[in-house]
Amino acid sequence: MSDSTVIIKTRKFKRNPLLSRKQMIVDVIHPGKANVSKSELQDLLAGMYKGDPKLTLTFGFRTKFGGGKSTGFCLIYDNEESMMKFEPKYRLVRKGLAERAEKSRKAIKEAKNKGKKIR
Repeated sequence: MSDSTVIIKTRKFKRNPLLSRKQMIVDVIHPGKANVSKSELQDLLAGMYKGDPKLTLTFGFRTKFGGGKSTGFCLIYDNEESMMKFEPKYRLVRKGLAERAEKSRKAIKEAKNKGKKIR
């Protein structure tokens, strides 16, 4: 495989002041490469939009048939406080900012059935 450059294009850019973030759809053109890592994309996008790579989230990437192009979503938060407040827990866990609560399947089912009896 050739070590070629990666081209990043953004569409539907929106500044969202209520959630204190920038959001956009990202098109990544990567001929000769299988994929581009999310951490590499976060660094590049943070540089493009003058943000912090730690406050940049990328998710939902799908590679087009035949390869060479991927499309996904990017959020760049203004501060860590708003990111912790508005982001779903599973994305924070993926990013390494939160811990996943380990619960057994049996404990979840018992809590569900107990809740049914109380109602």
